[in-house]
Amino acid sequence: MAGKVFFSVSMSLDGFVAPGSLGELMGQQWMELQQWLFEQRFFREKLLGLGDGGEEGRANDIVRETFERTGANVMGKRMFDAGEQHWPEEAPFHTPVFVVTHEQRDPWERPGGTTFHFVNDGIETALDQAREAAGDRDVRIAGGGAAILEYLNAGLIDEFTIALSPVLFGTGIRLFEGVDAGRVALEPVRSESSQRVTHLTYAVRER
Repeated sequence: MAGKVFFSVSMSLDGFVAPGSLGELMGQQWMELQQWLFEQRFFREKLLGLGDGGEEGRANDIVRETFERTGANVMGKRMFDAGEQHWPEEAPFHTPVFVVTHEQRDPWERPGGTTFHFVNDGIETALDQAREAAGDRDVRIAGGGAAILEYLNAGLIDEFTIALSPVLFGTGIRLFEGVDAGRVALEPVRSESSQRVTHLTYAVRER
């Protein structure tokens, strides 16, 4: 049985998920947005390889559950370009990753089970390949914002979780800028507060 297609992102209170330029990634605002994640024990130990330590609790459980349900990731070229510069050698995915791009490139294998595959014939082809790789686990649309929106507007997202962070960006990339609101309907699944953020989960339905 095929799994779900979902995304999970951190979002500022004013609706932004990333700064407007690649040069600002890893800047102060972005680090504040993601601070809750960097502090979680599972993320630090399993995904960043920083050794023991970090916070435990419901937010840590959510990070672990998200990792365990994910059999493959899909991302846009902008996210890959930014991550290629900043990810550690053991990239924090540990699954096959399918990059939607217009370029042709051989797969790029990293230590720890992450291999990037470059798909240049559309979002549906990338998702089909990710589903096959994931088996009965879920496919995560990892980002960035434009890629998530494209999948959402295409009716290909089943569920998503937003970690709503007490940060204001003012400018940048809005998660729902350009959403086809006449097509996409949401059904609340759960709301969970943790020490640093509020986790909001919605099922996606077609209107």
